[in-house]
Amino acid sequence: MNVSYFCKMSTEVQEETFTLEEILAGIKLNHQLILWNDDTNTFEHVINCLIKYLDYTNAQAERIAWTVHNDGKCIILEGSLTEVEVYRKILKQEGLTVTVE
Repeated sequence: MNVSYFCKMSTEVQEETFTLEEILAGIKLNHQLILWNDDTNTFEHVINCLIKYLDYTNAQAERIAWTVHNDGKCIILEGSLTEVEVYRKILKQEGLTVTVE
């Protein structure tokens, strides 16, 4: 006697909808990643993160660190929402204070 067992696997698909404005916002190149001054991170850490993740030269990273220190913030990247958001998450994991506008 041959017995076969069939398992019906249930797959749920969750549909996500976006408005046209949300889609267009994601592909526009005018989003900015802003690095904010804080009392937590050292100049060295900020500079190292900018070099490691954003491929800035040491001189560029130092200039950005001083701008953040003196002005309170600095735009460190401009691009699509997707690109900027990836770097925001990376730098946030490193402890930097960053936002997207």
